[in-house]
Amino acid sequence: MVDELMVRKLALSFPDTSESTHFDKLSFKVRKKIFMTLDLKNNLACIRLSPIDQDVFSAFDKRIIYAVANKWGLHGWTIVDLSMVREDLFTDMLSCGYSTVASGKITDQ
Repeated sequence: MVDELMVRKLALSFPDTSESTHFDKLSFKVRKKIFMTLDLKNNLACIRLSPIDQDVFSAFDKRIIYAVANKWGLHGWTIVDLSMVREDLFTDMLSCGYSTVASGKITDQ
């Protein structure tokens, strides 16, 4: 299980990261591009991964990690259930998400 404090601390530990709001969620950005949103009400995070990373992480357990169920999911946006995900797995996912957005290596399908 991952809690809000840990998520925020980890997200803000990446260089040039800022926190703001995005509709009714918190967002974490690097160079004005969102790499994660945090839905506190539902205890979910949504991380921008490459489609390949999304496939790899989703293979762990599709009840915990799964693509957003619309066009955004095809672009790598991935839901994570914070009440069920292991801390080490979440840390790896967030690092991949940050790196994908920060480096500009985002591939669209």
